[in-house]
Amino acid sequence: MTVERCTVSMFDNNGSFLLATLEFFIFLAWFMCLFWIFGDLFRSKDLGGLGKTLWTLFLIFLPVIAMLVYLIARGNGMTERSMQAAVESQKRQEAYIRQVATPAPAQASGAAGEIAAAKELLDAGTISAAEFEQLKSNALRKSPATA
Repeated sequence: MTVERCTVSMFDNNGSFLLATLEFFIFLAWFMCLFWIFGDLFRSKDLGGLGKTLWTLFLIFLPVIAMLVYLIARGNGMTERSMQAAVESQKRQEAYIRQVATPAPAQASGAAGEIAAAKELLDAGTISAAEFEQLKSNALRKSPATA
């Protein structure tokens, strides 16, 4: 049987192409559910290593039954765990943006930067108030005079 004849017979048979398309869709939907379940399984903090191992083995050897049992047993928490992971991810992203976007006082230019750095040293207890005043007056003396 040639390739052309096999392809033609698939399209000529009443509805076999639609059936193949439906089977392909069901396979993709099952595969996506499997990925969601594995993602939820390994994201879950309330399940230990042994539980995750047993669920994984169950999902590998009896995939359809295990998927249905998982969705029934742990399906309610899937949304909560997913939302919690999204909130944590957003918090980490916002902290990173704040860290990158906020200029460090040492990077500030001129007298303001030197005074801010000295103030940090004073707040940390590294220098005394008298030393801070001396650093501040030196920074102000070095800065160009404004009109």
